[in-house]
Amino acid sequence: MPPGEENVDLGRMLGMLVDNKWKIIFLTLLFGAAGVIYSLLATPIYQGDALVQVEKTGPRTGADEIAAMLLQEEPITGAQIEILQSRLIVGQAANRQKLDISVSPVVFPVIGNAIIRYDIPRPDIAQGRPEIWGSEHIYVESLSVAPELENKPLTLEVEESGYRILGPEGEELLFGRPGERSESSYPWVEVYVSEIQAPPGAQFTLRKRSQQATIDYLRNRFVVSQKGDRDTGVLQLVLTGPDIDEVESSLNAITEVYLAQNIARQAAEAENSLVFLDEQLPKVREQLVEAENRLNAYRMEQESVDLTEETRNMLAGMVDIESRLNDLEMQESELSRRFTPNHPVYAALLEKRAQLERERANLEQRTSNLPETQQQILRMTRDVEVTQQIYVQLLNRMQELNIAKAATVGNVRIIDFAMTRSSPIKPKSALIVIISLLVGCLLAVSWVLLRGFLSKGVENAEQLEDIGLPVYATVPRSADQMKLVKRIKYRNNQTSQHAIGSFLAKLYPTDMAVEAIRGLRTSLHFAMMDARNNAIMITGPSPGIGKSFVTINLAFVCAQAGQRVLVIDADMRKGNMHFTFNDKSENGLSEVLSSKLPVEKAIRRSDVPGLHYMTRGVAPPNPSELLMRHSFADMVDQVGKNYDLVLIDTPPILAVTDASIIGKVAGTSLLVARFGVNPVREVKVAARRLANTGVHVQGCILNAIEKTAAISYGYGYYSYSYK
Repeated sequence: MPPGEENVDLGRMLGMLVDNKWKIIFLTLLFGAAGVIYSLLATPIYQGDALVQVEKTGPRTGADEIAAMLLQEEPITGAQIEILQSRLIVGQAANRQKLDISVSPVVFPVIGNAIIRYDIPRPDIAQGRPEIWGSEHIYVESLSVAPELENKPLTLEVEESGYRILGPEGEELLFGRPGERSESSYPWVEVYVSEIQAPPGAQFTLRKRSQQATIDYLRNRFVVSQKGDRDTGVLQLVLTGPDIDEVESSLNAITEVYLAQNIARQAAEAENSLVFLDEQLPKVREQLVEAENRLNAYRMEQESVDLTEETRNMLAGMVDIESRLNDLEMQESELSRRFTPNHPVYAALLEKRAQLERERANLEQRTSNLPETQQQILRMTRDVEVTQQIYVQLLNRMQELNIAKAATVGNVRIIDFAMTRSSPIKPKSALIVIISLLVGCLLAVSWVLLRGFLSKGVENAEQLEDIGLPVYATVPRSADQMKLVKRIKYRNNQTSQHAIGSFLAKLYPTDMAVEAIRGLRTSLHFAMMDARNNAIMITGPSPGIGKSFVTINLAFVCAQAGQRVLVIDADMRKGNMHFTFNDKSENGLSEVLSSKLPVEKAIRRSDVPGLHYMTRGVAPPNPSELLMRHSFADMVDQVGKNYDLVLIDTPPILAVTDASIIGKVAGTSLLVARFGVNPVREVKVAARRLANTGVHVQGCILNAIEKTAAISYGYGYYSYSYK
């Protein structure tokens, strides 16, 4: 990479942005305006939130105590989040809010919802139209349909005395009146519309959602997340939607259903435990009575045997161990529903029970040394006291459960009831406008740079000289010239074309473009010194690059210098040079070449002294064949003797072959390239095509150069004016 090339590219990019700054600003503001319009038209989305706490229930059993001590409690937050999002909770809340009934107005595309939101009243011109305007609404208290009509749209059309319900295919299902329940038999539809505030012709779309669709409609807008650190038990409930009142009421319904479900579940657990205890209590009572009867009978049989102090101590130890074992059995029954025997909590309980059983066996071994009577009294007394303790525990437990059932509040607490922000969360107007402006600016800049890099038009004379074409003149783009250009339209051509209405050199002689053409006149004086004749062909790669402009004004400045100049419009297809002279194209070159008119008759005098012209004539069907005749070369030789300079304006070389034919006759050939339009490769191809036909291009004219920032920064091009 040559040194400085990277800086040149960056400078050119900066220049292109400066040149197109107004386009970039316009597109940026256009996108910003689009963002503002979108923000005004988009349906706002509101967000409501509530806060609930799921409290950890205190340990009520030994199993719970062991689990708490070993930190093996399972997190409750995840389970409660799933419960909150379940069909049980969401479905009951949706049904309570009647979300299974959808009523939506028929609106205009894009702007319809905004009309209703901004409460724009219906104009007179919209009377009888089905679209809904501001303040128009209906209230549907209930809607029931046959299963085949669920989730399908029904149309309610307001009439003078009531309303009509139309089916999905537009068929009429029923006619009803506000405040009355209406019903159709087949298909079955039952609807109760309590109020209608809309003119006749207005339409609303009704939809009876299925149970699953109703749940999904609410659940898709509902999010539950945990607040704070892991397993805090505090849950945040968030609900979004376009209706601020519906969001708040639906969220409150969810929290209320969740709270009621939690209380019902807590009460159900106590009820189940009471049922179990009611079954066990009579059995334990029977066991206690039997144990007491056996003890009393044995005492009477043995004539009231008393226990020794040692036996009493052993009895107290055995009763304590039995009581503890009984408690462990109750704990095990609860743990067996929650853990496997391999779980650490379960294993610790089993180890503790085994230890107590070993202690009991040790005590029983010691009792074997007592007298038989003491052993029997000890065993019977132990049975009575142990059974009595179990019976008392059951009674206490039943009393606790009865109290818990009567005062059940659950372990869920609503900290914050639902509250909806008055400002919507979407659309974020400021952010949308900023992003729109940035996107518009980015797209505009990308478009300008992409167009600049893809448009590889010639931008300086050095590019042409690098391909071996001397540049005889660089003609600046003239703002005054654009005032002289007019658009013409041919009968057989749907597109209009540009035509030069007058001489720039005549009306604006001090224009920089005219000064450049005067410099071209000087350069041609030396370029034609070795030419075989005084005819100059001026052509170019493509149309619309200013060949005629250069030719006409060059003829004018040469005539001003005292030369006799003849301008020939050799573009017999679309030539329009005659407009410059306010003349018609007939009786020109085509008639001369077809021997219908002598040369003297075709040459016309202009109002500029020393300047004559020949129009293209009537457009022939075969221009190339006419030019290939010897009559064209003879004509050029003939007029060359009578004029100091003959300028021939030709069609573009890459479009037709006329220029190649004319170039063989003319002594000098010049190629015009337009700044920023003709790529260097295109100019090179045009010169090669002429060279392939034996036409040598003496030089090139770079036309319509603009003083742009891209050129100034990129190539260091400068232009000067001297007035």
